[in-house]
Amino acid sequence: MACSTEFINFIQETLRDVGDVRARKMFGDWMIYVDEKPVVLACDDMTFVKKLPEIEDLMEEAECGFPYEGAREHYILEMEHQSHACEVVRRLVEITPVPKKKKSR
Repeated sequence: MACSTEFINFIQETLRDVGDVRARKMFGDWMIYVDEKPVVLACDDMTFVKKLPEIEDLMEEAECGFPYEGAREHYILEMEHQSHACEVVRRLVEITPVPKKKKSR
């Protein structure tokens, strides 16, 4: 089951104060970028963030799950808790590099 357009719009609206937010359809679901950094994975109307030590203190009570078959375990980010979600995403934006552009052949 893919994410609904309404859910993707909700994520973008929720994170609008964190930075420049955009969504890109990938892997059959969505990657959410903030300031051109891939920080949130949206699958099946749920949001996931990588389990990183830099956000462990913010996510210690979070449920965990797998965004897609074969993926590593991720934290489930509850977007309904806007201030917490924004705090987590701000920290991820600080530590996540902008992906390098692929060279054309």
